[in-house]
Amino acid sequence: MPEEKKPTSPASFHFFLYLAPRKVNCQQWSMRKEKFHIEYVFNKVSNHSLWNHLSTPMGLSSWFADEVRFDRERCTFVWNRSEEEAETVFIRPEAAIRFHWLQDEERHSYFEFAIHDIELTGATSLEITDFAEPDETADAIALWDSQVEGLKRSLGI
Repeated sequence: MPEEKKPTSPASFHFFLYLAPRKVNCQQWSMRKEKFHIEYVFNKVSNHSLWNHLSTPMGLSSWFADEVRFDRERCTFVWNRSEEEAETVFIRPEAAIRFHWLQDEERHSYFEFAIHDIELTGATSLEITDFAEPDETADAIALWDSQVEGLKRSLGI
């Protein structure tokens, strides 16, 4: 029986980015996503306003998707009339919210928004945690960079 080759982790692509490889039990190792974190610092933003942009349909539709609908723990995100559903798997009010895409085969993958106060400078940071295939991590980070630019515009910063 031929020996299986496991993919290697790519180098870090972004400031404050680290990768934690995860493997999924499949017949092949083709479905392996890596966890990554990105941090964005906002100098003048209210935590309450940022939280509303991360956790409400109106806030998320101002920067993340064309339309967002919540029905209890289930969320529908619409881009160009294409719908994707996610479930809310964790909320710590005013601090963090975690979503899992329902069509994602990896049950332990998610994307999360976490708000942190930087005491030294008085700034606020947004930490985004997400998962991507190793060869798609750079594209995922570029997409988040673009999305966060929209968030900053929506926040007026």
